[in-house]
Order: sequence, then structure tokens, then C-alpha cells
Amino acid sequence: MITYLTSGESHGPQLTAIIDGLPAGLPIDPEHLAFQMARRQKGYGRGGRMKIETDAVEVVSGVRHGRTLGSPVTLIIKNRDWENWVNIMDPFKKLPDELHLREQKLAHQTTRPRPGHADLSGGIKYDHHDLRNVLERASARETAARVAVGSICRQLLEHFDIRFASHVVQIGSVKLDRAAYSLDNIERIVELSEASEVRCVVPDVEAKMIEAIRAAKKSRDSLGGIAEVIVVGLPVGLGGYSQGKHRLDSRLVGALMSIPSAKAAEIGIGFEAASMLGSEVHDELFYHPDGDPKKKRFVRKTNRAGGIEGGITTGEALILRVAVKPISTLNRPLRTVDVVSKEPAEAMVERTDNCVVPAVGVIGEAVTAIELADEFLSKFGSDNLAEIERNYRSFLDTEY
Repeated sequence: MITYLTSGESHGPQLTAIIDGLPAGLPIDPEHLAFQMARRQKGYGRGGRMKIETDAVEVVSGVRHGRTLGSPVTLIIKNRDWENWVNIMDPFKKLPDELHLREQKLAHQTTRPRPGHADLSGGIKYDHHDLRNVLERASARETAARVAVGSICRQLLEHFDIRFASHVVQIGSVKLDRAAYSLDNIERIVELSEASEVRCVVPDVEAKMIEAIRAAKKSRDSLGGIAEVIVVGLPVGLGGYSQGKHRLDSRLVGALMSIPSAKAAEIGIGFEAASMLGSEVHDELFYHPDGDPKKKRFVRKTNRAGGIEGGITTGEALILRVAVKPISTLNRPLRTVDVVSKEPAEAMVERTDNCVVPAVGVIGEAVTAIELADEFLSKFGSDNLAEIERNYRSFLDTEY
């Protein structure tokens, strides 16, 4: 139902996103959009780029007087840093013979791929020896456009009282124990995570995470970690089992794995289930006549499945985790090979973060919202919001 496309280079003039398939009549709150964009830029361990950009989103099509028209929505995010890269990134002009020292370094070090980055594999795939042609689009800067798309999709879901949260559960070797927090109050998780520099809901663990990032920065290194995304208020029945591509769990994990630096993702207790007995894993079922109509009044006292069974939502909280590696741009460059001379070299160094994990949860919310909005419209969808509302009310009122 929903398709989208993003374009733009990290240091080009702008990022652009086009969303098609949104229903007409959906209210769009620009402040909500701005808030989500600002969340992505925050977090202890982020680099200097976040001090340059403001990531303001301009809506240039598909919305009039605050509501969607049913036509494609186009979003633009200007790159303020573009003015510093005009000579290097101009679409048509060749590099001038005379460049400032900074520009010379940026323009001429891009034959030395960074281990762990798309530089070398992308260069070979597209036959580029100037690896800036690869790194500009492989950059995580692209996720700003996806957060913008996710914010629009999220506003559709929030219209139906579906709510989102995320927080950081691990940075480096510092872990937050599952027993240290509760998922029963998602508003509290939002409150605590937004107040934390690393989006951790337990202050003592937050302090240890910050110290780990500080130590990595001091040694000119980087850290990865794990972020958890929680969605509550989903109705039972989103997704399907008829074909593999219909299984919502595979779509969600795929969306999380599309985040730059992601190396693993899980739902519910995830990998932990592999070491447990079936009687310890599966969530027993109960029925209450006055229960939640979104769940058709069925009750699970546990939620180890993380809100999905058989590729379909159960109505319980959706619980997702994504693990990201330490980013591959290091201020203490690793050994590499120059792709032109084939001689040993040190990897190129770009302006970089030390730790992106606090932003990963926000990006995770966005890509999750995109997939859920698509499935929501697939089940309840129409060309306009009023008809979707009628379809949804009918679902809630129908007995199973």
C-alpha cells in the first residue's frame, strides 16, 4: 500500500523522500515531524555533523492545509554542510586545480577504503575508484530521510492510538538487564529515555554507558550496542502466513537490518528462546469477556513472543531489538589497501561519531512505523481516512 523512495548524498544539496499510498485526509503535524527529526540528532557520542545540521523538513507536495491529498507526499531536507562541499560534490564541474588544504584532503584520500564500510565492495560493484562515489550514499545520513518518512507513517498509526517508544539496552559491554525496567508503562519509558543522554532508562546504567563512550573516544575508537523498539496498541491480525513475504516478523527484521551498521535483530526473547524449553517460551492463552477488543478479548499473561505469532500481530506489545556494530570510520585508522596503487595504506578518515546507538532506536521506530503503516492500510485501508476509520471501528465491534 505504501511505497517510498529516498535520494540524495550525504554532502549533496539535500535529501529527498517521496511517499506514495497515504490516504487522503490524514492530519499532518509539522511539529511532530520536527520533533522526530531532532530526536535522531541527539545522543552522547554523536559527531560534529549534528552541530551543523538542523534537519528541518520541507513538505513540497501531497499536503494542503495540514491534510494529505492522497497524492504522493514529497519531503526535502536541506544539507547545510553542502556549502562546504560545493567544489567536491558539484554534479557537473570537475574539481578545480586550486583547492583549500581541507578540500584537498577530502578530495584525494578517497582511494583508501575503510574496513567494515561499503567503500571497497561498493567500489568494486559499481567500478568506482574514487570511493566518495560510494560513501556519500552508503552514509547513515540517508536515515534522516527515512525518519521523516517514518514520522508521517507514525502519525497515521497514532491516529488509531498505536504508540511507540525506544531505548538503549546495551552500549559496548555495558548492558541493561531486562528485569531492570517494565514495559507496562510505555509513557514512562518515553519520558526516561528522552531525558537520558544515551536514551537509557536506568540512570546508573546510563552513567556507565557514557563512561564507556568517553573511554572509546579517548582511544580514538568507536562502540556499538543494542536498541529496543516497543509498539503498543496494535490490533491482532496485521501480517500473514500465506507467503513468506507476508510475514510481518520477516518484514520488520528486514527493516531493522536495513539500518546502517545493523548486524542482528530479534523479536521478543529472540535468540534466548533457542536455549529454552517450549513450555518456557510460549505464551499461554486466556479469555476475558471484557478484554481489549484489539485483541478480540484474548489475554496473554506473558509476551515472550514479542507481539507476533505465525507472522501475525497478536495484539500484545511489539518488542524488537536491533544490534549495531561499532561504526567503521575510526580516528585511529585501520590498515587497508589503496585501490589505485594497490599499496598498503591507512584507511580514510571522515568526520564521524563515536557511538550512534542512541540514534538507532529512533531510526528503528521510524522503519518499524513504515512497515506497520503499510500492513495497517493493507488490512483496513482505503483511499481516505474516513473510510479507514469506519473499517477499523467495524473490526473492533465484530465478535470473534
